[in-house]
Amino acid sequence: MTTSTPKSERTRAHVREVAVQMLRDVGYERTTMRAIATEAGVSTGNAYYHFPSKDALVQELYLEVQHEHAERAAPVLEASGSLDERLRGVWHAAIDAFAPFHAFGAEFVSVAIRPGSPASPFSADSAASRELSQGLFEQVVAGSSPQVPARLRAELPGLLWLAQLGVTLFWVYDSSPGSVRTRRLVDGGASLVGQVVRLSRLPVARGVVDQVLRLVRSVAPDPDPGPGPEPSGPVDQPARAADGARGAA
Repeated sequence: MTTSTPKSERTRAHVREVAVQMLRDVGYERTTMRAIATEAGVSTGNAYYHFPSKDALVQELYLEVQHEHAERAAPVLEASGSLDERLRGVWHAAIDAFAPFHAFGAEFVSVAIRPGSPASPFSADSAASRELSQGLFEQVVAGSSPQVPARLRAELPGLLWLAQLGVTLFWVYDSSPGSVRTRRLVDGGASLVGQVVRLSRLPVARGVVDQVLRLVRSVAPDPDPGPGPEPSGPVDQPARAADGARGAA
């Protein structure tokens, strides 16, 4: 069992910081493990020792952006407001948090949509950032005034998170100044969600809303559970990891 030392933890944190900054500055394609290692002043094997792939570093970026989104959304979530007001604020906060990556957005999307990609928002690797993001929408729903109908409270946060993925995809290809078209989509979409939820209280609309929920539930992708348990016997490790272990700082 490997025990991390303070020096190793500092090296890992430094490699992570360099990698996240490179992803911000030059995008996914131009950020390589070799370039990260060079910039961080460590061997390539050492970089691989701390992070087994570039996708692992993309997950670090996802987490950083989600924490920034949560920080920007905090004032909205701490204040009282209707569902559409709170949702609008959280979606706008997402656009603000994502803004530095707009030039490279299409690169990240092309990686994330590959079947089986660890960078997919539905992958097991993305669980931490996904849960953090979904937690914001749980707060949106839980703190709304008037309250969201009880039968919608459990599923609505997940649906709003899926809707944010759609908003993000629209934003990636939005070339309007200041992403103004995406801002309009957010304003209109949040208002529409609020109206649908209010209508769901009426008997005449309840059946339609229930049908929509059943449809979405039936086609929504399940998060990737990740690989099964590792075999109990000895497993050969990649040579680059062994090289990294020998050179780990």
